[in-house]
Amino acid sequence: MKRAWVFPCVVALSAILGGCGKESSRNATEASGASASQAPVASSTPAASGAQVPGALGTVTKAQLPGEAAETLRLIKAGGPFPFADDGVLFRNTAQLLPKHPRGYYHTYTVRTPGTTDRGQRRVVCGGPRRQTSDCYYTDDYYVSFKRIAE
Repeated sequence: MKRAWVFPCVVALSAILGGCGKESSRNATEASGASASQAPVASSTPAASGAQVPGALGTVTKAQLPGEAAETLRLIKAGGPFPFADDGVLFRNTAQLLPKHPRGYYHTYTVRTPGTTDRGQRRVVCGGPRRQTSDCYYTDDYYVSFKRIAE
């Protein structure tokens, strides 16, 4: 007979504990002075969020690039030596922000950032054969957005 009441108690306890998180998040919204209908909603439109729309690339001339990016392009043409072991590795373009090409087409290289000891966020991504810089892109926000480097 004692076993008969254990299962309903476990179910009731699960329901009570499962609802605890929902109540606290509602209270936090109310405490901030906003109703649930006024809470900020994330936009599903990439352009509204500030992210780059695939296929919509801006351009930048070599003269507009930071001096460190120009040095990275020089090293790419020379075939190295590169300052970091990860320079020249495969860039997969999984977010498809760059034009679509077969796997292995793009490679990524670090653009030094003055004042930092790590690799930072700046990169040049080049497509095609190694040492070629005719299809390169610059990012200063770690692959969130790109600008095509004009020849």
